[in-house]
Amino acid sequence: MSCFEDADTEETVTCLQMTLYHPSQQQNRIFQYIKFYNREKLSSSEVVRFGRNSTICHYIFQDKQVSRVQFSLQLFKKFDSSVLSFEIKNMSKKTSLVVDNKELGYLNKMDLPFRCMVRFGDYQLLLEKEEGESLEFFETKFLLSSRSLLQENNWPAGKPVLEYGSYSSCSTENSCPLEMDENEF
Repeated sequence: MSCFEDADTEETVTCLQMTLYHPSQQQNRIFQYIKFYNREKLSSSEVVRFGRNSTICHYIFQDKQVSRVQFSLQLFKKFDSSVLSFEIKNMSKKTSLVVDNKELGYLNKMDLPFRCMVRFGDYQLLLEKEEGESLEFFETKFLLSSRSLLQENNWPAGKPVLEYGSYSSCSTENSCPLEMDENEF
């Protein structure tokens, strides 16, 4: 199913479809605040934040291993282009973000390709963009995968995501350190 708006409208809208996977998503209800299989229209000027803080983030991951703001997405138009693009920025001081095997540290950002894999901790997000004409709005659409996206899409696994100075795969709740807010002691 396409992310484009209905055919009777004049202008199509750029859509970013995100397929999410986490090995313990069922038991821990990590994605309980995300509306799957529905399109959501957002203003093209909006910076969309993902993380665990419900007052700052548009999309919430219910997991203490996720930073208050894990990463952000912003729409932009490249100079000499009519095509809208997305920029992803790592907002976590504790966890690197891996985009197609390119590691982004804190405040690093890059343009998203049309199709890419974004990973941090045990999270896997397959992002796919459909182009549209509108400069005023874009849409997001979330899908949920019950299988590893790396295996399902034959994506190269690359190296594990760096967390707290050592490579780790946070497969169990107690195997990874939790991020604490500055005011939590």
